[in-house]
Amino acid sequence: MKYHFYALILVGGAAGLFCAISAKTKHPKLRVAVIEKNDRVGKKLLATGNGRCNLTNLHLSGANYTGSLQPRMETLLTDYNAAFLREEFGRLGLMTCADSEGRVYPVSKQASSVLDVLRFACERLGVELFCAETPHSVQRQQEGFTIKTGENVYTGDKLVIACGSKAAPKLGGSAAGMDILRNLGLRTAPFQPALCPVRVQSAYLKSLKGLRAAGSVSLWRGNQCLKTEAGEIQFADGALSGICVFNLSLFTQKGDVITADLLPDISERELSIILKRNFSLFSLQTADRLLTGILQTRLAQAVMKQSGVANLSLPCGKLTEQQLRAVAKTVKCFPFTVTENSGFDQAQCARGGVLASELDSKLQSKKIKNLFVCGEAVDICGICGGYNLHFAFVSGKIVGEEL
Repeated sequence: MKYHFYALILVGGAAGLFCAISAKTKHPKLRVAVIEKNDRVGKKLLATGNGRCNLTNLHLSGANYTGSLQPRMETLLTDYNAAFLREEFGRLGLMTCADSEGRVYPVSKQASSVLDVLRFACERLGVELFCAETPHSVQRQQEGFTIKTGENVYTGDKLVIACGSKAAPKLGGSAAGMDILRNLGLRTAPFQPALCPVRVQSAYLKSLKGLRAAGSVSLWRGNQCLKTEAGEIQFADGALSGICVFNLSLFTQKGDVITADLLPDISERELSIILKRNFSLFSLQTADRLLTGILQTRLAQAVMKQSGVANLSLPCGKLTEQQLRAVAKTVKCFPFTVTENSGFDQAQCARGGVLASELDSKLQSKKIKNLFVCGEAVDICGICGGYNLHFAFVSGKIVGEEL
């Protein structure tokens, strides 16, 4: 069958649904279609925030994004901040609350509540949803655009690409949107997994597998510290994980070094004093007991070896002052060399997308009139804590108002 619409939106995720609602609110008499390849809209949205949907953050900052759109983010977040988005959702019937870290969730703490109010709004406004429809071709016509699926042809005066990224392929993540945009002549940055575990090299990582430790991690490129994040550090199979590491993954390159501070609340000097005390208290104990009462046993053993104490059966009383200083330094700065980020199957989002230089302030293509891009399809990615969903929703709002 053949259908004609005022606007075609690919696909029905956070950005696409918010865009459709915004467009129909502004143009209630015009036909707007969302074309979704999955059997239902919002499938990926249901998995966000561990099923609770962390939809924005009270402490939004442009500095916590990376990508070619990043220079515009501070202005965008000034006009479309967390209060704005919470008010928008309030109008749709969703009550929200914030935790002590500023992360905003639905009061129900269920992502399904967010998706439901979006679906209800689409139904109420007359947005037409077409699910289980995979585009075989997307073409620009003399006037408008044509999308062909297996059995149907959709034409529209305007086209919105909100196809997301390659992250979470089990939930439908793919590079389909980028293929469409490249075929239409727009320049893109390749997708790279982000907000994911970081694969690292260390002689002692294998012995730490499965451990978790509160601390902070810093990303170093040469002598420059690019970013520091605090939180729970998880030691995985060949990788570092945890939200603090996920946030560093936005900026990692092969050869960078991640250092873990296992006791961020005390200085190296203070720790040295504590170790000298333990040196006396545990003088007859083996060297691997020096950090008793400070670190978990396996972590303590790895720290001692990293510090150059090869013989852990050596009595603590035999350790030199130089070795004690080395142990204190390692506890505060345990190094791991970055090899790569883990794959898209473990990534919450992806770096890359259509370059900002291709889009105007309303996210319309500078080359092709009436072609818009929003959500993860834009080259912008933020840290954990609602940053990426916030951009998805507000970029959908911006495009929807402009259609």
